[in-house]
Amino acid sequence: MKNTVPPHFSKLATQLKTPIAIGGKTIPNRLWLAPMAGLTHCAFRQVLAHYGSCGLLFTEMCSAKAVPTEKPGISPVFSWKEWELPNLVCQLVGGTPEELVIAAKRVEQEGFFGVDINMGCSARGMIKREAGAALLKTPDKAVDIVKAVREAVSIPVFVKFRTGWSKEIEPAMALAKRLEDAGADCLVFHPRVAPDKRTRPPFIDHIRFIKEAVSIPVFGNGNVTTRQHCQDMLDKTGCDGVSVGRMAVARPWLFAQWTAGYTPDDSIFKDYVLRLATALEQEFDPIRAIKRFRLFMPYFAANFRFGHSMQATFSTAKTMDDVRRMAEEHIRPDMPLSMSPNMNLYNL
Repeated sequence: MKNTVPPHFSKLATQLKTPIAIGGKTIPNRLWLAPMAGLTHCAFRQVLAHYGSCGLLFTEMCSAKAVPTEKPGISPVFSWKEWELPNLVCQLVGGTPEELVIAAKRVEQEGFFGVDINMGCSARGMIKREAGAALLKTPDKAVDIVKAVREAVSIPVFVKFRTGWSKEIEPAMALAKRLEDAGADCLVFHPRVAPDKRTRPPFIDHIRFIKEAVSIPVFGNGNVTTRQHCQDMLDKTGCDGVSVGRMAVARPWLFAQWTAGYTPDDSIFKDYVLRLATALEQEFDPIRAIKRFRLFMPYFAANFRFGHSMQATFSTAKTMDDVRRMAEEHIRPDMPLSMSPNMNLYNL
């Protein structure tokens, strides 16, 4: 890969490549992978590592109840490669301080960089368990969880959270300060109300209010799909860095593009699918592998102007061999790309 930083985005590259200390540990850059259920698994992270330049990796959402007894070689979620651990944060979701403390201790024992407490997932199952975004309804409980985890482990403690269950930002600002006081080392803020299923734009300016409410690092998250979006989030909100989710799945080489000037060639999209197919095959049984591929495909297809057609084609794949054959037949260098991804596919 040729890494040269073009003048027209040297400002962004310089900002993102500035190291940052979180909980006494230094991270080489400020562009991170956001945790996403079913997507930021070990197989995807291996492919992402091939392209390089991601400052910090996050696992997919792991159940705090399950983590203490999970076996990494068997679990489809609580799984990693040893070389990832110095740069890998485990995201936990749970509803009580007790279960999160036990899980966080296991995470520390395994050698992870840090632990991330999920306060953003609004899936029905999470809300029923009074976990994820449900904790935003009970700020005292949310604070108790962070305090308990902070007292239980010495590794950095992250919290990813949303605005809350209404669009007013003041409660989120108050909670952010309380989370800092409870011992959180870094906040990752997604400026959407909890019930919003990402069909409407996030209130990016709200990140600025959270940043101003605390003295610990605040990373912004939400609809960062282009280099300019990333620059605007940094400039308009003053956040310390950016956490990228769905676009990282669509184009995992963006970390190298935005921080190191990497310019992909025309074969990059086919290369990505083939690498991911191999990694999925190695990390999962055949049924889970194809299910994970189907979760990935809408984001990949959103890169193209005629992505719906590509999505429909690949949805018929039954095996990784089918995926490879379709990649060879249907992913061509001359396919027209969308400047920004098709959000209709993103929201499938």
